[in-house]
Amino acid sequence: MSVYLLPLFPLPLVLFPSAPLSLHIFEPRYRQMLSDCAAGDSRFGIMYRPEHIAENELEVGRVGCVAEVDDTRTLPDGRSNIVVHGVRRFSLHRFVVSPAPYYVAEVADYDDIAEDAELLAPVAKRVRSLFDRVWRAARMLSDEYDAPPPLPEEPDALSFAIAALIDMEVAQRQDLLTSQSASARLITIDQALAGAVDSLEARAKVHGRAKSNGRGTYISK
Repeated sequence: MSVYLLPLFPLPLVLFPSAPLSLHIFEPRYRQMLSDCAAGDSRFGIMYRPEHIAENELEVGRVGCVAEVDDTRTLPDGRSNIVVHGVRRFSLHRFVVSPAPYYVAEVADYDDIAEDAELLAPVAKRVRSLFDRVWRAARMLSDEYDAPPPLPEEPDALSFAIAALIDMEVAQRQDLLTSQSASARLITIDQALAGAVDSLEARAKVHGRAKSNGRGTYISK
């Protein structure tokens, strides 16, 4: 198990491995963190912090995601707009004393438990198909027809890629990030997509008919 020190940025959101994320950096302590990261390996940890929990009260074992800075746009007043992507998951071991104005923690890599690839393949295929249907229906409702984004082949990476693209409660996102079972994550996503796809496709069909004949009123439910 690899243990290392990582600057922490607690936020009311969840970052998944390989997913992009745009952030606006305005607090002085996190401006300093960004500067320090730029001078180092450009990485820091994003950890979901519920509103009722103080930053230094995040519990041991909470799972976060290493973020790597891809692009930085510094504004004249010192604030910055940055784009990061998730690298890999980690679990919090302990906060450490640091001269930095931001939190620094000792963390450990956090990985999935190995599962049988033959058992993962069917649910991964089903989730991929459902996501394609949901994507196309949702885009049709927005009068946009771009193809779904490319998705990874590996079931573990696939679960995170789709989770990053669909609407879910932040607590459920954290549960997915914490899960060490690719199959369990895929089943959760399968259930979410299956519960939405029929309604979305029905609405998209009505929307398409309304556009093609120029008559009637399209009501979104």
